[in-house]
Amino acid sequence: MSVKQNRILIFGAGVIGSIYAIKFIEAGLDVTMLARSNRFNTLKENGLKYNEKGVVKSIKVNVIDELEHDDVYDFIFVTVRYDRSESALLALKDNQSKNIVTMISNPIGFSSWLDIVGDRLLPGFPGVGGQIKDGILYARIPPKLLAATRFGEINGAVTERIETLAGLFRIAKLPYEINKDISAYLITHAVTDIAMLSFLKSDNKIIDPKTARTRKTAHQITYTLKANLRAVQKAGVTFDPSKIKILLKCPDWILDFFFMIWLRTNMVKDMMLPDYAINANNEIVQLNNDLMKFLSQNESTPLS
Repeated sequence: MSVKQNRILIFGAGVIGSIYAIKFIEAGLDVTMLARSNRFNTLKENGLKYNEKGVVKSIKVNVIDELEHDDVYDFIFVTVRYDRSESALLALKDNQSKNIVTMISNPIGFSSWLDIVGDRLLPGFPGVGGQIKDGILYARIPPKLLAATRFGEINGAVTERIETLAGLFRIAKLPYEINKDISAYLITHAVTDIAMLSFLKSDNKIIDPKTARTRKTAHQITYTLKANLRAVQKAGVTFDPSKIKILLKCPDWILDFFFMIWLRTNMVKDMMLPDYAINANNEIVQLNNDLMKFLSQNESTPLS
């Protein structure tokens, strides 16, 4: 079967799922999206609307709101938030599709996912982002030098299905990398995300823009990041990318300065405060809890 003949289901119609759907559809692939409630109705009536260089466009997409067990796809991409990952996989448990690609940013270990879907699991990391405002997708697809979609077998093997998956990304002209230690990469990314996103809430309240830009907030990120990295290193995780170990030797004041600049960017101001803080809080809380559990199981020193 050629790459273009593969049937693809995008399970989740948020930012990441919508970006992949657009690129795959434009490449001529057979794509279906699973969406619920208002998002389902919007996609069915208006197609997938997106902003391209200031012009709002729309692309027709096949959309469903329920998946039958015998509705088989060659690849199912699960593109939901981390805190919704298990419920999404449970919905796919009895479906007969053989390859389930979890494009979820921050999993720490795969044992619970494997318990649900078994060796059909192909873990990945989405190298895209953006926002949906008023039903319109504003996508960010960085060049490969800065970010790329990553995926790989848990055991590191480059199998036939990995090569087929890579072919889908090539034909869609999406930057990608096959990762031979996808678990290490995802854990490394998770601990950096915890540090860089947990500042969004303080005392269970969304942090205000003025406080977010202070040296104190920047140093909080620096401290949490270094503590997380030391803890997972002690737990036996190999950093991926390996160059991130440089951060442990970097003086705090340099990292503080970097994060102060980052906290003043439009991305933080316009997207993360308050939109992301509201939507991603549950994800970060669960992610942090799972990190603590992982460190405990690996007999690492608990984080303060």
